[in-house]
Formats: sequence, C-alpha cells, structure tokens
Amino acid sequence: MSDMEKLYYSIGEVSDQVGREPHVLRYWEQEFEVLSPRKNRAGRRVYTEEDVAVVERIRYLLKDEKYTIEGARQAIRRDDEREALRDDLRSLRSFLTELRDQL
Repeated sequence: MSDMEKLYYSIGEVSDQVGREPHVLRYWEQEFEVLSPRKNRAGRRVYTEEDVAVVERIRYLLKDEKYTIEGARQAIRRDDEREALRDDLRSLRSFLTELRDQL
C-alpha cells in the first residue's frame, strides 16, 4: 500500500519493527491478555495497528524499563485502569455539563 496505512501486519513485519523474533511475540501472547492478534483463514496471525502498539508497549516495558513479565503485566493493568477512570470522569463531566445547561 503506497501512502495508506496497512490494515494488518504479519508476525514477521511486527517482529522486524520491534526488533524481537516471532517466537518472542508468540510467547508474549501467552503472557499478556491484552495481546491477542486475530488469525486469518490460513491460521496466520494478523496484527492491527492497535496490536502493534501493544507489542511496542510490552517491548518498551521489558527492554527499556527493565520490568519483569509480571511487573509489565501490572503496569499495563494500572495504565488500563487509569484510562478507564479517565473515560468515566469525562462521561460524568459531560453529564453534569448537560444537567447544568438544562437548569
């Protein structure tokens, strides 16, 4: 695809992008719930942009930040919980703003 982003990436492409062997990515799938690329009809893994971002996040935590697998799992869980809390607060703010405007 020329200037357009690809919709799916192979495990080899993702592996090259993050500098880790394909078997490492398959291992991470077992260790991290957040990483679960779909498989195509041929049974090959296909990674979306979101999957690639998760792989890069895991690589960063393990390699750059020197987290253990369990530590990286906990860090990802904390980040996800914070994001969910932010979403809840945004919804609450929107609701309160609408309520105020109605009064």
